[in-house]
Amino acid sequence: QVTLRESGGGSVQTGGSLKLSCQIYGHVFSSNIMSWYRQAPGKEREMVASYSSGGYENYLDSVKGRFEISKQSYPNTLFLQMNNLKPEDSGVYYCNARGVHGSARVGDYWGTGTTVTVSS
Repeated sequence: QVTLRESGGGSVQTGGSLKLSCQIYGHVFSSNIMSWYRQAPGKEREMVASYSSGGYENYLDSVKGRFEISKQSYPNTLFLQMNNLKPEDSGVYYCNARGVHGSARVGDYWGTGTTVTVSS
């Protein structure tokens, strides 16, 4: 059983910074993609940043240069450093851990989310 627990959300003003953490409990398949998603009210959930077990990073265009994803092995934790925040970055941020084997998913786990509010 895998559990993801996010923390670090909060309220900041435009231009501020926050660092989100996602502690991962349990075993995720060794080949995996760890990601941060967000969902704003009335909008679909979107992928913000991802980090593959092969070390490849991917970012939503609108956060490139402002956000940085990173991972720590012990304890197993995924981070999202968010700088120069804008009101459009507001939303609930979710951590996702997905095992992959070729084109197949080997487990797909979600946290319960942490809220980020950026005021102008």
